[in-house]
Amino acid sequence: MLSWNDENTARSEPRAADAAEPVRVEDKRVINGQADINQLAPFRYPWAWEYFLKANKNHWTPVDINMSQDVHDYHHRLTDTERHVYENVLAYLTTADILAMRNIGLAVMEKMSAPELQIYQARQVYEESMHTWAYQHCIETIGLEQSEIYNRYRVVPAIHRKIALSNRRLDAVLRPDIDLTEPEALQEFLMSYLFFAAVFEGSWFYNGFSPIFSLQRRGLMKGTAEQLQYIMRDEVMHFTFGMRVVRQIMQEEGVRPDPAAVTAMWEEADEAERAYADYLLGDPILGYDADMHHEQFRFVANRRARKVGLDEPFPGARNALPWLDEQANLRKEKNFFETRVTEYQTGGALSWE
Repeated sequence: MLSWNDENTARSEPRAADAAEPVRVEDKRVINGQADINQLAPFRYPWAWEYFLKANKNHWTPVDINMSQDVHDYHHRLTDTERHVYENVLAYLTTADILAMRNIGLAVMEKMSAPELQIYQARQVYEESMHTWAYQHCIETIGLEQSEIYNRYRVVPAIHRKIALSNRRLDAVLRPDIDLTEPEALQEFLMSYLFFAAVFEGSWFYNGFSPIFSLQRRGLMKGTAEQLQYIMRDEVMHFTFGMRVVRQIMQEEGVRPDPAAVTAMWEEADEAERAYADYLLGDPILGYDADMHHEQFRFVANRRARKVGLDEPFPGARNALPWLDEQANLRKEKNFFETRVTEYQTGGALSWE
């Protein structure tokens, strides 16, 4: 037991945990930083905070969008081939966005050592959940058999391949013993982050909405396409943020992705996308076919590679869908009776990059 004097002294003298050195902005790093992860400012990465502020201007929910025409279109206007395309796009996306949510929430956020990065990524996790709700809302509203649609990623080889490839990248960095100060582990994390930013969200997702947009351009499934336009705007922010983080890691850690590993990544992604396009569009729909889908993937992939300072994986790929970028620039001007959303962004036009 402490005497009165000992107890009084213990109370008056600060312990080691009672105070710490102030955070210096130069001590912050994307990974392997030494600054206090709980202290937001001073910002080392003000651009990450700007992403968070912009993301919060983009609020929407799936139930804000009128789906009544889609129900009629699916059951009375779509051909069997078009229904095949519609169902399998949703079958892929429902699982893919959950995987994206797990990647950011479980594999990435806890490795960030600057809170302004984590805060935007927390918003990203929420948005991936919202996207999953949107696909579920479409499936439920149209009246599709949920168990059958959700299980296609397991039983359809062309869908399963893309998910399995992505799971492999995720599992590689979910290891509890990963140490990003080790060169091999750092390279693996960098490649995983690059994959999810440039391939998974930047190319597969960006290109993956196109079949539905092609239906929309013919006046079909407009409610679903509208939801995908909102999702696409979120995804553009996700992958541009991710690629900026990749560049920052490369700069701070003095590391570059292994060229052979990058080449293999793109080749594997390309083969998976080709197989997916052939399954999805084995029978083309009006104005859209498998070759267009695959060529657009390659064109978009080149843009993503350039953005992180890497060589184009598919030199000469052409812009097969020149209208695709327009889908990310949606502006809402519908009246209350058409949809409860009056404008997707509440604070001016977004700047993506």
